[in-house]
Amino acid sequence: MSASGAVPGGSAGAAAGLAAYRPELRPRVLLSDPLLDGAATVHLIKDTGSGNSFKVGPKEHFLIARMDGRRSLAEIGEEYAGEYGRRLGDAHWQQILTMLGTKGLLAGTPAQPAPVTPPEPRTLLRGTLPLVADADATTARLHRIFGFLLTPRAMGPLLVLLVAMEALVIAHSGELLIAVRELFTNPVLLTGTAILLWVSTALHELAHGVVARHYGGRVAEIGLRWRLPAVIMYCTVDNYLYLAGRWPRIATAVAGAVMNLLFLLPFCALWILAPLDDATREAISALLLLGSVQAFAMLVPLPPLDGYKIASQLAGTTGLAASTGPYLRLALRRSPEAAAYPRRARIAYPAYALSTVLVLAALVAAAVAGVHHLLTA
Repeated sequence: MSASGAVPGGSAGAAAGLAAYRPELRPRVLLSDPLLDGAATVHLIKDTGSGNSFKVGPKEHFLIARMDGRRSLAEIGEEYAGEYGRRLGDAHWQQILTMLGTKGLLAGTPAQPAPVTPPEPRTLLRGTLPLVADADATTARLHRIFGFLLTPRAMGPLLVLLVAMEALVIAHSGELLIAVRELFTNPVLLTGTAILLWVSTALHELAHGVVARHYGGRVAEIGLRWRLPAVIMYCTVDNYLYLAGRWPRIATAVAGAVMNLLFLLPFCALWILAPLDDATREAISALLLLGSVQAFAMLVPLPPLDGYKIASQLAGTTGLAASTGPYLRLALRRSPEAAAYPRRARIAYPAYALSTVLVLAALVAAAVAGVHHLLTA
């Protein structure tokens, strides 16, 4: 029976046909790596055509991942028996195939249409506005132009420069804080600095898209979102959780903050090398500090920030924050349910909680030190 045929029926005498059936997932179906979800390990499955996604366990993923149109159910069943020590009966196969067919994930079954969602009402106070007709094509063009910067030969020296720049910012933080205070007394320079920081935010979003594209991602939309008085740019990566490998996902998440810092490099060079008048020097000093704060604020490991996405990928989880709270409550009560969590979860959830507390404590300490400096300088 061909891979593109309909899912075999359950009529008498169909057992041989079922065993010979070679199921094939639609090309638009994506499978994720294993992820912790509370105490369970799950895989995410997404139909990029309809946008629907759902979770399955490791055993179901083992079967679904092998539905490539080349292997028959009998061959997949042999692999499953070798891995898990048991064979699946026809009823189990029918259940899985019916589920996949109903969701339109198998070739030869009716595809589920994309859900029709009414656009968000656009008002003066809030709304979204797509900026390009084909966001994926736009990021592909940007990648062709700037993709060479993502090679180790280019990125290595740039990261060294960023580290040096941030060392300078820390070493001169007192001077830069005073410059920020003075900036707020000059409306013209304050407006110019705010515009530059907004441009940095826009580049931050585009960097996410370009890096995702570098690793095989698809950018669904680029646009503006406003909740007055805030107006920001956004870039939606459709298949971020399905990029091949943990490090490409981390690179995509961290790309925005790196872009924010790269944006500051020319201004840092001016600050160090160019003969500037006092007002311009103070404005650039303030930009360096505010831009650095902007970049590192995005790396705080709280949802929905980029730092949270990075922490989730390092821990190999989905719903990291939502899973951490229940586990810690069980652990503090010394509940037997906490001991039932897999070892990886028993490490990841407390580590996330501890790292978040330490980061927030460091931010509070830095803010207190900054205020103290401004009051006493």
